[in-house]
Amino acid sequence: MNDKGNGMFEAYIICGTPRTGSTLLCKLLESTGRSGAPHSFYRRQDVAEWAEEWKLPGRDTIGEREFNIAYLKAAIAAGKGGTDVFGLRLMRENLGELSAILDQVYPGLASDTARFERAFGRVLYIHLSRENKLAQAVSLIKAQQTGLWHIAPDGTEIERVGPAQEPQYDFERIKGELAELEAYDAAWNTWFAEQGLTPLRIGYERLSADPAAALLGICEALGVQTPDAEAVRPGVAKLADETTLDWMRRYRLEAAG
Repeated sequence: MNDKGNGMFEAYIICGTPRTGSTLLCKLLESTGRSGAPHSFYRRQDVAEWAEEWKLPGRDTIGEREFNIAYLKAAIAAGKGGTDVFGLRLMRENLGELSAILDQVYPGLASDTARFERAFGRVLYIHLSRENKLAQAVSLIKAQQTGLWHIAPDGTEIERVGPAQEPQYDFERIKGELAELEAYDAAWNTWFAEQGLTPLRIGYERLSADPAAALLGICEALGVQTPDAEAVRPGVAKLADETTLDWMRRYRLEAAG
């Protein structure tokens, strides 16, 4: 065990699926100033953007392995955010890719977790999931259709990835997303079992109802000083509205018919 300082862990990985409150949780953890600055550093669509932000040399100039080593070093610095703890958000679809990258950097290790511990130190695995998978699927499709992914508590837009469009109900699309989200969540649980892990489990429903309690639980597990619960201010608000509830009602009726 290669612990440093008073903390039990040197890193944590938020193991999630889309629309489970991971952005809310990442912002809460970063806001403590003690528990890292978690982001999706290994989401394939974002790697080029991060590499540019960190001013890394291109893959074509230094080669694949050298790029992956430089990227890992920069990601760890960014994910620590000036603290002693590294934070990473990882969606199930990116797990295999991250393991393959680390296998190239640290060849010969026997498992995914062995590679993660070699790269990041002792890791706390946080499984972030959502009990109401239908609400999760509807939330994901609405975000994809409207282009709006996150809003602040005052209603201002935090993340928009496309022009504003009216959402359109689509039974088959909801059915497909529901199946995929259930499969990804089940795949996380299979992976935890295969790796012999007991993750810290956080449900979206509890996280959104009481963000301070969820944050304090993670800080305690990490062994970092817990913030004052009264001072915890969520930086992200729910996007669910009447349209969300209407789609869920319609879907249940059609699925039962």
